[in-house]
Amino acid sequence: MRAVVQRVSRCEVRVDGETVGRIGPGLAVLLGGGEGDGEAELEYLVRKVVGLRVFPDERGSMNLSLVDVEGELVVIPQFTLYGDCRKGRRPSFVKAMAPAPAERLCALFARRASVLGVGHVAEGRFGAMMDVELVNSGPVTLLLDSDRRF
Repeated sequence: MRAVVQRVSRCEVRVDGETVGRIGPGLAVLLGGGEGDGEAELEYLVRKVVGLRVFPDERGSMNLSLVDVEGELVVIPQFTLYGDCRKGRRPSFVKAMAPAPAERLCALFARRASVLGVGHVAEGRFGAMMDVELVNSGPVTLLLDSDRRF
């Protein structure tokens, strides 16, 4: 699985003009599943996201996690994280997970984050054309991969 994690002061996800997910200060996670990913990869990634120490402490050092600051989380399905652009100009998505298991893993990611102590977890809508509006705080943007490729 792959994730783009952004520390945000706010984030809103809309589908056809309707807000489907909204958070205040916390993390926005663009989440994609790859071929062969399962619950072990999900567990690694959700624990990594929830435990990332990317929020400032009283000295301004990034020492606090999402749970420490009682931040919020929005999980946004993003199959294009598995787009391969190495050949030609059109991305290939052959390494992306099929829609049904990917949708299940995205929903499970959100539930697991709640179990791990995140108070408010919002979600985008799987398979929908979404408008994502956010304010990146810092800016802080991190790339995560359950295969630890980066």
